[in-house]
Amino acid sequence: MPKSKITTNAVPQSSTTNRTPVKINASGTPVWYKVIMFALLLAGLAWLVVNYLAGPQIDFMVQLGAWNYAIGFGLFIVGLLMTMGWR
Repeated sequence: MPKSKITTNAVPQSSTTNRTPVKINASGTPVWYKVIMFALLLAGLAWLVVNYLAGPQIDFMVQLGAWNYAIGFGLFIVGLLMTMGWR
């Protein structure tokens, strides 16, 4: 089996090199961001549940018709998209 080449320009590891990991952003996600994210998720879910259970009895939901699904899922999707920024 062939032997590997030994390079002469390899950088030696010194004992003074600091190998401690450093956190770039230690602050995390602000509280207001989490509150808005969970509020949008819950508002979208609540809109859809109210539409299914009591939609025919509520006048403005009857007028919206199929737009109720767009509103409910839209709120929910915006909340889900916000979860990508949560740290």
